[in-house]
Amino acid sequence: MNDRWIWHGGGIEAAKRHFGEGDWIDLSTGLNPHPWPGAASMVFDWRRLPEPEALAQLEANAAACFGVDPRYVCAVPGSEIGLRLVGALIGGAARHVVPGYRTHGEMIPDSIATDRDDAPGAAGHLILANPNNPDGRTIAAEAIRELLDPRDGWLLVDEAFADADPTQSVAAAVDDAQRLIVFRSFGKFFGLAGVRLGFVLAPQVIVAALRARLGAWPLSQAAIAMGTAAYTDSGWIAATRRRLPDDAAALDAMLARHGYRPAGACPLFRLIEADDARALFEHLARRAILTRPFAEQPRWLRLGLPADAAALARLDAALGRG
Repeated sequence: MNDRWIWHGGGIEAAKRHFGEGDWIDLSTGLNPHPWPGAASMVFDWRRLPEPEALAQLEANAAACFGVDPRYVCAVPGSEIGLRLVGALIGGAARHVVPGYRTHGEMIPDSIATDRDDAPGAAGHLILANPNNPDGRTIAAEAIRELLDPRDGWLLVDEAFADADPTQSVAAAVDDAQRLIVFRSFGKFFGLAGVRLGFVLAPQVIVAALRARLGAWPLSQAAIAMGTAAYTDSGWIAATRRRLPDDAAALDAMLARHGYRPAGACPLFRLIEADDARALFEHLARRAILTRPFAEQPRWLRLGLPADAAALARLDAALGRG
């Protein structure tokens, strides 16, 4: 199987080259299929460098949305880069909870994979995601906070998919007295992955070190302007938090009709398990529907939310082997 599809979602062009052109539906990424609409009408002055005051306003708006003091917020060009930068900064012995996002095992050299049940007793830094990717499992915020005491390393929590349900977040626990670092993504919930915007929430010593590595202009005008506006669009955020669970329930019901038991509590994607997951991936791809297979878990297939009733109907028909 093509490494492009098992490494990360979003490989539509690679899929087209392999399976042919067509009206493709991309269910491989776990992005909100209903993107924040304000981006379409925004205009930017590309002649000017981003102003530091504008970056500070973005971080303040995001901080208010996350429920954390702005002093602990550093905007980065995507949470992927944030993970790798922090890993390079702190180094040392680390464990990452599996199954999980591939970068968690790469961000600190020689990090050791550990099962979720063994995480509370893990020594050194501990890296986990909540909600988890790819299985969508969630951990209560209180249970994650309990992992802080005692801890001889940093607790690093990837909350890339947390915006759909802020009660799961431990962002508010970030301060200078805690060895806690939280990562947030803009593109997942707001459906605008191409903006490449994320945030590291951390004690000020980590924030200062990140700023030194990022330099004077870490983000584009577009990323700053879109994020600044989107994080204050409380009406859209609230409506989206109500809509996504309904969309996920519709996907669940359709998958159940075909004999699959969708797993996960994150409303942006579902995981199914099947004896023929690789064959199912190929079957759907030949019908111009891209899903997310996993080399290390050949029975798994992850599906993002279809954008509308027509896309859901196409998936329904394809799963019926039509």
